[in-house]
Amino acid sequence: MPEAPRARTRPARRHPLVAAAIVLPLAALLVVVFGGWEAVVLQASSVGMMP
Repeated sequence: MPEAPRARTRPARRHPLVAAAIVLPLAALLVVVFGGWEAVVLQASSVGMMP
């Protein structure tokens, strides 16, 4: 006998905090590996100096 088609259910969505917890360590690793921290500090300090 053929099987009945399964109902398609949408996959569960992640909570935004869970997504952030997954992405932030990877982003920090990329900053360390590629040495981008100095660029972030430079941009932040230049924005802070704007009148």
